[in-house]
Amino acid sequence: MSLPDLAPSAAPDVAAYTRCRRPAKRGVLAQSMDIRAVAFDVNGTMVKILADDDEERIFRAAAHFLTYQGIDLHRHELREIYFRIMKEQLRASPERYPEFDAVGIWRTIIDDHQTDFTRVLPAGKLQQMPLFLAEMSRGISRRQLGLYPYVREVLDVLRAHYPLAIVTDAQSMYARGELHKVSLLGYFDPIIVSGDYGYRKPDRRLFQFAVDGMGVAAGNALYVGNDMYRDIYGAREAGLTTVMFNSDQGAKAYRDCAPDYTITDFRDLLQILGLPLP
Repeated sequence: MSLPDLAPSAAPDVAAYTRCRRPAKRGVLAQSMDIRAVAFDVNGTMVKILADDDEERIFRAAAHFLTYQGIDLHRHELREIYFRIMKEQLRASPERYPEFDAVGIWRTIIDDHQTDFTRVLPAGKLQQMPLFLAEMSRGISRRQLGLYPYVREVLDVLRAHYPLAIVTDAQSMYARGELHKVSLLGYFDPIIVSGDYGYRKPDRRLFQFAVDGMGVAAGNALYVGNDMYRDIYGAREAGLTTVMFNSDQGAKAYRDCAPDYTITDFRDLLQILGLPLP
């Protein structure tokens, strides 16, 4: 079970229909566009990942681990508690597009169900357990992790010409680890992860953090994503030029919103920017 897509419940924004109605284009960047930096989404855009946060094995393993910490919860009970706390976090958030905190969920579970046995465990172990459970859960849920074709080759060309950044909806404890696993971590600065802020895309502040970190104005930045709502709509609202990577993941429609450019092959991004193919 993943955090639900917030698009259907978002408040109507009549002006968005006008703001989003530019047709998607193909080919070289318009001469009037002065692109000085490029930012990317991660999952579904550069990284092909499959993960099931509702996987029964997660809660079986977590329940077994917790028995050794003095906490006795059946896997089905643990799963119910986990998602109840997630929903409570989201409801309590003042943000329009709230992000949950996986480490905080596990910390609450431990605090609410600890026993005398748990309370006398070493303080360092108790402090690290929520993070361990969050990382372990992500590892169990993940069934695939790799790059879409030509991602690294394109990034090698781009980083010679532009500062590069990431804006991704993810939990902080695994986002950078997964980027490291696919050897992309060193390409980007800054790396903006929604879990660090408590809200997620399409919140325009996340995109603004990226352009500020790259030292450019939003109008001089290009954003590449695969989800019409969270990526294209969000980046357009923040003032960035947008490229839709039409991958096998992500929502492909949101209202009348359209990207500035659409690609199906990552190498087409170089053509848009007028750069040579690797």
